[in-house]
Amino acid sequence: MAELLSMGELLIDFTPSGETEDGRLLFARNPGGAPANVAVQAHRAGVSAGFLGCVGDDMFGNFLRGTLEGCGVETKGLSLVSGTATSLAFVQLSETGDRDFSFYRNPGADTRLDFDTADLSLLDECRLLCFGSLLLTAEPSRSSVAKFVDYARQQGKLTAYDPNWRPPLWQDKDEGIRQMRSLVGKADIMKVSDEELALLTGLSGMEEGAKALLSQGVSLVVVTLGASGCAVFTPEFSLRRNTYNTKVKDTTGSGDSFFGALLAKIVQSGKRPSELAAEELEDFIDFANAAGAVCAENPGAIPALPDTAAIEACRRNVPLLIR
Repeated sequence: MAELLSMGELLIDFTPSGETEDGRLLFARNPGGAPANVAVQAHRAGVSAGFLGCVGDDMFGNFLRGTLEGCGVETKGLSLVSGTATSLAFVQLSETGDRDFSFYRNPGADTRLDFDTADLSLLDECRLLCFGSLLLTAEPSRSSVAKFVDYARQQGKLTAYDPNWRPPLWQDKDEGIRQMRSLVGKADIMKVSDEELALLTGLSGMEEGAKALLSQGVSLVVVTLGASGCAVFTPEFSLRRNTYNTKVKDTTGSGDSFFGALLAKIVQSGKRPSELAAEELEDFIDFANAAGAVCAENPGAIPALPDTAAIEACRRNVPLLIR
């Protein structure tokens, strides 16, 4: 049984890995995709995890399925589809390790996920469903996302939403924002960047934006702030937590590492977000910050996701980054 089920895109991140002798940039094939990263990180943080989605029946899709299986993630919900290629993303890194993406996805096999033909047994068995917004970019997955989430909620499962705003994947920005907003009221937990918070709420203030999401029924809003850590908001309290001062190489999977580690802690607690005391949640957030910080020390997404031992070593030995 997969306690945490992550639904969405599974793709290839081609990450810079040096140059040829004559100066041409080399790229390494790394498995990625935010929901897949979350599933692997949750498993490495101590909970059983599964993945629900589609890849192409091609060399990349088979590599990705094998990667998840090798990471211990349940792949019963992963379908290989013919006629549509696995999505690819080329990652550009700045000098500080921040990343930008160029996608090859028209629209991509991940958007072939269909509620009407899916095996719902994984949803029946899980305790938490995590999902993003990239399935909303094309049919049939666009119409299916809300059905999957509604089914999970009807079964009493926790739901966690990472909007994961990627402008190049939307032909129309306003439509993309409208689609992203359509899932807010279906989430118990949300992780957003400060940019995504402003897009979803139309508000520039972080506290005001978080309150707007809470007013739509979200129980826990986590705003990630990069090197400045994160801010957490619930209907009862809010808190801030700094991250750890590690040497950043590549931030590609850091946000997903953070979210997967946080969700693993919540699943392990056996509690709903509204049942968590401030001190307990602060410890979970600190654990998640450490996961994201360790992940950023290494290139790639899934290969860089740390296990519990590495996360706890960071918490013991690395100073907080105060900004």
